[in-house]
Amino acid sequence: MRASITLLSLGLSYACASFAGPLAGTVSSAEEGRMEGVVVSAQKEGSPITVSVVSDAHGSYRFPSAKLPPGRYSIRIRAVGYDLKRAADVEVSANKPDRLDLPLVKTADLAAQLTNAEWMVSMPGTPQEKRALLNCVACHTLERVVRSKYTSEEFLSSVLPRMQAYVNQSMPGAPQLRKGERLMEERGDQRVQVYRELGEFLAKINLSASPTWSYELKTFPRPKGAATQVVYTEYDLPNKLAQPHDVILDAKGRIWYSSFGEQRIGRVDPVNGEVKEFDIAISKPDYPTGVLALRQDREGKLWLGNMYQASIARFDPATEQFQHFTPPPEDNLSSTQLNQVSPYNSGVDGKVWAQNSGFAGVHRFDLQTGKAETWAPFKDSKDPHNIYDVISDSRNNAFFTDFRQHHIGRIDAKTGKVTLYETPTKGSSPRRGSMDSKDRLWFGEYRGHNIGMLDTRTGAIKEWKPPTPFSAPYDVMLDKDERAWTGSMTTDRIARLDTASGRFVEYLLPRSTNIRRVFVDNTTTPPTFWVGNNHGASIVKLETVGP
Repeated sequence: MRASITLLSLGLSYACASFAGPLAGTVSSAEEGRMEGVVVSAQKEGSPITVSVVSDAHGSYRFPSAKLPPGRYSIRIRAVGYDLKRAADVEVSANKPDRLDLPLVKTADLAAQLTNAEWMVSMPGTPQEKRALLNCVACHTLERVVRSKYTSEEFLSSVLPRMQAYVNQSMPGAPQLRKGERLMEERGDQRVQVYRELGEFLAKINLSASPTWSYELKTFPRPKGAATQVVYTEYDLPNKLAQPHDVILDAKGRIWYSSFGEQRIGRVDPVNGEVKEFDIAISKPDYPTGVLALRQDREGKLWLGNMYQASIARFDPATEQFQHFTPPPEDNLSSTQLNQVSPYNSGVDGKVWAQNSGFAGVHRFDLQTGKAETWAPFKDSKDPHNIYDVISDSRNNAFFTDFRQHHIGRIDAKTGKVTLYETPTKGSSPRRGSMDSKDRLWFGEYRGHNIGMLDTRTGAIKEWKPPTPFSAPYDVMLDKDERAWTGSMTTDRIARLDTASGRFVEYLLPRSTNIRRVFVDNTTTPPTFWVGNNHGASIVKLETVGP
């Protein structure tokens, strides 16, 4: 039976009053009646592009006319606790609107729908115990952990040491082993106690002692109000092991992404989703592969961090050629990991900054000579440190984040002097960030669950906490309307902060999305948000349609 029925044939005023798109309907269930905040997704047969909208306060959804060209579409929904009553396909017509009402039923497997943050809220344990789980979600979801049946001894003796041996760009189906320990991280005997405590906790929250969990599964409310006024466009990548860690747009509107587990970057045509990938040379054949940072300089060239391949690279989209920069031999260790690069203000002095997680260091490369200078600000510290990101201001001074502690560091471009600033939240783990036009550094406080902002001219730091618990912001970017955007590996929500009022709007993404770097396109009005689904091999565009 054809699932599409024209609105006019039903004689509904809804069609004329509020429907201006090719497909619309209502979402409802026996338990709630018409349902607000249900994400409805439509993917055209044979297309890599999926478009999603969210039902409003009346349970109504509608797709914009420009988003769904004629063709046959498969429909899916996201509403925690519910499934579609039956599979839904619809034929979108060229000359008439179509209606598809979506009845939902209670799901038989709620656990399969929970986000990482919902698992953390559901499970018993102290904040410190749950904090440790943030180390897990980089490679897989917490559902994988809580469904396991390992005992505390099995976690201690084999599972946790094996997990620790994988590099951060690993994921199920594509694991990679690290070659050397980071010099500023805890090792050996220091880890045994950590493993023991964590193993005991994990054995309490998984299925090792019982066929069912001993705790109630809790869910977050669905989006409401402004959080439903959004349209998503998702581009599936052909390589299902691709991990689009960083996503940016160039001046031509083309989408670029870094592949976290492979030596390549990719380009996506936003019109048809066509993908072209560019391979990056291997410089250390026996070491893990993968690209993390992807940033653009003033000339439109792309800069990237080659991580364990121990280099940064500049890519010219016009010639499709790479140029590599490597640290001095004495800094090219088995643990060397150049994740981040900050080229934005290289025009000031012809120098580019990068960090080195191998020993919590920072490098500055001279673009003319290729020579590098090195800073190791924590070399005499007995505490663990991890310099995670490096961002330059308008004068090409470098600012770095200390992911293991609560520091933002500054390196003076002229004198080399290092200054440290502490976030108000201790142990906040500042992760990645970006500099705005006023030389304010915006960054995610991963373990502090905050958005942070450092005014680099006064040294003052301000923090804002997203409403959803355990949000763990990874990265932050400010748009032209003074709204700060961040994503989360735990909630599948994009948080937008109005910095003037302090109010947040949180947008629920159409499916499980492992979010890393965020990007805001300020050439559109209102600004458009982009992010990669690091474990789902897709790229997501978010367009707001309300205030």
